[in-house]
Amino acid sequence: MSVLTTAVIAGASGYIGQYLRRALETGGIEVRTIGRGQSSDANWGDTQGLLDVLEGTDLMVNLAGRSVSCRYNKRNADEILISRTETTASLGLTLAEVAKPPELWINASTGTIYRDARDCPMNEATGELGKGFSVAVARAWEHELFTAPTPIRKVALRMSIVLGAGGGAINPFINLARIGFGGRMGQGDQMFSWVHVDDVVGSIVHLYNHREIAGPVNVAAPQPLTNEALMREVRSALGRQWGAPTPRWMLEFGARVIRTEAELVLKSRWLDSAVLAGTGFQFEYPTLRAALTQIAEHTPRGLLPVALG
Repeated sequence: MSVLTTAVIAGASGYIGQYLRRALETGGIEVRTIGRGQSSDANWGDTQGLLDVLEGTDLMVNLAGRSVSCRYNKRNADEILISRTETTASLGLTLAEVAKPPELWINASTGTIYRDARDCPMNEATGELGKGFSVAVARAWEHELFTAPTPIRKVALRMSIVLGAGGGAINPFINLARIGFGGRMGQGDQMFSWVHVDDVVGSIVHLYNHREIAGPVNVAAPQPLTNEALMREVRSALGRQWGAPTPRWMLEFGARVIRTEAELVLKSRWLDSAVLAGTGFQFEYPTLRAALTQIAEHTPRGLLPVALG
């Protein structure tokens, strides 16, 4: 097994991408980027630039894709799908032409690919795929990865909700708790699988070091909890003893106001990271309380910025 010395990140401008880049560079790993701006080492559509960036690297991580925090009208839906499938397809065609390609290609995916699960967790081997727009996007995304004409090892990173200080998915929950709406959302029985961004980085390095792993890989902390318990933990971390519940109708109305979809908090996501557990991965933040304590220590007072769709 070769030592990880050089990595390419596509979508390095997003929250997870920025965090991953900093972590790898802090560890002495050279990072090259693919994006759409002048700060990237290669841009989408520049075939020669992509070839040059990918040549002789150890790891390719593709995190490119438009945010799903928006209304799923036709324009946004098309952008969500195209931003994932076309970039993945482009990487596949380019990697097939690279003389010395990366040992591993990790492509972002999502735990939302599974059905609304309230009866049992979904693992990689027996988990049941769901229906609807988000699932269709996830399936098309993974199809482009696994049918790409390159023989290198491929992993679809089925991430749960990623939490971390300074961004990710935690800010809306913190804001709700701070203005008094930190109670359960909807019925509150929907499962919430999550992962700290540090463990996303750790899982990527783990996957590189374990050459026997290929295919879909769930990335979720081993202790999921219901939405009601989630909001209780958020309130506790912020020193709030009580929070008003948010009924479904209010969530759907509010989602329209801030131009997003209520599905993002109402769907029950219950993931089992069986592949990671079976290969000895140890989560730095196995409990939400530990993760929220760390996040609260690095979160300023007041309302936090939230990207609107």
